[in-house]
Amino acid sequence: MATITVTTTDGAQRAAQAGASALHVLKESGSFNRHVIAAKVDGRVVDLSTPITQDCAVASVTIDSPEGLDVLRHSTAHLMAQAVKRLFPQVQITIGPTITDGFYYDFKRDEPFTPDDLTRIEAAMREIITANYPVQREEMPRAAAVALFRDMGEHYKTEIIEGIPEEVVSVYRQAEFVDLCRGPHVPSTGCLKAFKLTSIAGAYWRGDERNEMLQRVYGTAWASTKDLDAYLKRIEEAKQRDHRRLGPALDLFSLHPIAPGSPFFHPKGTVIYNTLVQYMRSLYGRYGYTEVITPLIYKTELWQTSGHYDAFRGDMFLMAVEEEEYGVKPMNCPGHCYLFATRKHSYRDLPIRFADFSRLHRFERSGTLAGLTRVRSMVQDDAHIYCTPDQLDSELDRFIAMTREVYGVFGFDRVEVTLQTRPEKFLGRIELWDAAESALRRVLEQAGYPVTVLPGEGAFYGPKIGFDFRDVLERSWTLATVQIDCAMPERFGLKYVTPEGTEATPVMLHRAVLGSLERFIAILLEHTAGKLPFWLAPVQVRVLTLTERQETYGRGVTDRLLQAGFRAELDDRNEKLGLKIREAQLQKIPYMLVVGDKEAESGLVAPRSRSGETATPQTIDGFIESIKQEAGPGTAR
Repeated sequence: MATITVTTTDGAQRAAQAGASALHVLKESGSFNRHVIAAKVDGRVVDLSTPITQDCAVASVTIDSPEGLDVLRHSTAHLMAQAVKRLFPQVQITIGPTITDGFYYDFKRDEPFTPDDLTRIEAAMREIITANYPVQREEMPRAAAVALFRDMGEHYKTEIIEGIPEEVVSVYRQAEFVDLCRGPHVPSTGCLKAFKLTSIAGAYWRGDERNEMLQRVYGTAWASTKDLDAYLKRIEEAKQRDHRRLGPALDLFSLHPIAPGSPFFHPKGTVIYNTLVQYMRSLYGRYGYTEVITPLIYKTELWQTSGHYDAFRGDMFLMAVEEEEYGVKPMNCPGHCYLFATRKHSYRDLPIRFADFSRLHRFERSGTLAGLTRVRSMVQDDAHIYCTPDQLDSELDRFIAMTREVYGVFGFDRVEVTLQTRPEKFLGRIELWDAAESALRRVLEQAGYPVTVLPGEGAFYGPKIGFDFRDVLERSWTLATVQIDCAMPERFGLKYVTPEGTEATPVMLHRAVLGSLERFIAILLEHTAGKLPFWLAPVQVRVLTLTERQETYGRGVTDRLLQAGFRAELDDRNEKLGLKIREAQLQKIPYMLVVGDKEAESGLVAPRSRSGETATPQTIDGFIESIKQEAGPGTAR
């Protein structure tokens, strides 16, 4: 019997029989325990039953590792599909991939699934787990697989197989259930223990709205019941923090079918919106930005020049005007290039930093719209920088410094940085891309950031740095971004005069710190559970009277707060104080000032925070001095 050499996790090299399974090799090397559900062979995750036929490195994959969780969730998707077929034999199965924290499977069924159906499916899944069926991989000719699934009446699977170019495909069997799949999977259904089916949604076959509608069942699976319970607790907390619930409850914004994806900001929400803009504007002078206003609608030749027309046309709102095609702008950068080209520039003029709060519109499909996080109408704290190559590093340093300052104001201390490199389809010369990627990496390393590289995820016009913020629910959000443009300056023919009197093409940077204001507000609402920092709160102080006798005094206190520049309002309703306090807390108002006869007679107020803490009665001037310390960057005094 031929032997091969395997390198195990501890770095040791061992002889093994060619054709031995990954499970056997791991057991022989002492790398196997009850938590191992798959193997990694030369970095590729495979089934434990996979034969090892040549020299390689073999490592174990445990159930709680990232790779192990992916295998676990994929196998749980198959488990769910098997349970569905047992309960509803006429259902056709389609695809069932893993997603972040879970999985889904799309089914074709005439009747809609109900919450009661999910309960029945979960019970059937547990029966299959108890049976502990082996999960077996089988490879077969594509033609045989087509015949197999056609005989089972699985028309969607048949269509998938017919579109596969390989002549040999793999299927997985567990008892009577068989599914087309590349794998890998757990060794047996008994490995699957901690799962929950979470929701039902509609989904188009192959994601194409022209195809028929299917039913998608979502679920989650974890390595242990403890991990599952912790996740479900986070999900419940996320529901309570959902900005789509908080926005209407706090009277901040609303969404209406009359304008899909275009939120209506109410007066209180507009305060938040404008305060964020005011804060960013307060930084622009110090960081050297000049604000501009550019058109909302352009002829589409603008985006043909920039390259967006080919790459982004499907996401634009286009219209015919006087037999010419126009578009509502989805981004500011091409307009800023026109603005730069309106006059001749010397190297002494650079860098030029254009900031723009223009409204943007993008045609997001209706099925992808999600509150404020995915909209069709938005504003970004957008800016474009034109500089010389020698100024590039300092401009990137300036961007990082500004981002750090802004994140510090919001208390965003859990930040991860990604470097997103050239995609498969791109514009511009490769040498410009290589230089740009090197510059981004260099500046990040000098700034002390550990960098995660995301190959191929840059914009079509340039590589990107993304600053990802992790919120209290452990979700990651990309906020600040900066890109070096490798195409647009040359496509628009932008030039500046060098010290030698020759012409050169400027370097162009795209940058945003908050990103979309709509999305940022959604993230901030969910991160804080609606308890916005004092300087951003739409109502900062509410004055509460005990009886009608304090109405005049309460109004005077409210006027004094307003004159001092704070956002204050009076609640002088003839209601019990407990009700007024409760309503102010539900509205997440930072401070309440209670005024009764005693306060009115002595010229005092009794402060109370939204968390329930009370302070010793004090003068209104004393209270104003105390909250000035919390006024923050968004309030000028």
